[in-house]
Amino acid sequence: MVYNYDMNTKTILPKLQKNLKPGYKPSAVVAQAKAENKPLVALESTVITHGLPYPENLKLARDMERVVAENGAVGATIALMGGEILVGLSDDQLETLAQAKKARKVSLRDFGVALARGEIGGTTVAATMFVAEQQGIRVFATGGIGGVHRDAPFDVSTDLTQLGRCPVIVVCAGAKSILDIPATAEYLETQGVPVIGYQTDHFPAFFSRDSGLPLEIRADSPEEVAEIAEAHWGLGLKSGILVVVPVPEEHASPYEKMEAVIQQALAEAKADGIMGNKMTPYLLAKVKELSGGKSLEANLALLLNNARVAAQIAACLTPRPRPSHKL
Repeated sequence: MVYNYDMNTKTILPKLQKNLKPGYKPSAVVAQAKAENKPLVALESTVITHGLPYPENLKLARDMERVVAENGAVGATIALMGGEILVGLSDDQLETLAQAKKARKVSLRDFGVALARGEIGGTTVAATMFVAEQQGIRVFATGGIGGVHRDAPFDVSTDLTQLGRCPVIVVCAGAKSILDIPATAEYLETQGVPVIGYQTDHFPAFFSRDSGLPLEIRADSPEEVAEIAEAHWGLGLKSGILVVVPVPEEHASPYEKMEAVIQQALAEAKADGIMGNKMTPYLLAKVKELSGGKSLEANLALLLNNARVAAQIAACLTPRPRPSHKL
C-alpha cells in the first residue's frame, strides 16, 4: 500500500488508486456489473427531480431500471447527493431523490457548486453523458434531448455541444417538440454527431413519430446500432451517437395537432414574459395542460421504450476489458 503524508492534518492517508475518480460513488450493483463486464445503461435524473411530481416520479425511476434489467442490462441512475456523484442509486436513495423539495438541476456548469455545497441534484442529458463517459458507460437512455430554441437561434442546449465531444450512445425520442427541430438537426451535423433513425427514416418529434425531417441513417436492430458505434469510435472519433426512436404508436399524436398546441403554448409564454431557463419547464407544463394530459402519457411511454432499446443496444456492444487497479 502506498501512502501520502498530509502535512496539514499530520495524518497518513492511503493514496487513491489511479483509475478511481474522486467524487464518484458507484452503487454495489453497478460496481459488480462493471467488475463482471455486464452491459450498463445510464439513466438521467432530472425527470425525477424536475419532470414529474411524487410519487409518479419514483414509479417511473423504478420502472426505467426494471425495463433495462428485463432487456439484459443494468440500469445506473445518476444523481448528486452529499457531495458525491452517485452512479446507480439504492431504492432508499431513489426515494430521497424523488421527494427532494429543493433539488438542483445539474448541467455541466453546475457540478462544482452542487458538490461543494452537498446539494441534491438531478442530472441533465449533458451532465449524465459526462458522468457516463467518466465511468465507462457507453449507452444512455433519456426522453428527449435539448436543442436550438424557436425564434432564439443563439439559445442552444449544452446537450448538443456535449454530444459533439462525448463518445456515448444517447437513445431518445428526438428533440423536444417545443424546439426548432431542423435547426437542432443542423447543429448536430456541425458537431459531427451521427443521427440514427431506429426503425424510422424520419426525425421523431417527441410526442409525434414523424417531424417530416428525413434522416440519412437508419438502423433496424440493436446489433446494427452497435456495429455503427464501434466502427465510428474505432477510428478515434470522439463524438456521441444519437439514436432517435419514435414514441410507441399507440401513444403518439399527429404532428400537426401537437404543433398547434405548441404554438399556443409559445404564445402564452410570450404573453406571460417567460424566458431563459424557465421557458422549457413552462412550455412542457403548458403542453400537458392543453393536451389534456396526453403529452404526459406519451412522455412516460417513450421513456420506457427508450430504456428498452438502450438496454438491447448495450447488450450488443463488445465488452471492454476490465481496467487494472494498480497503485
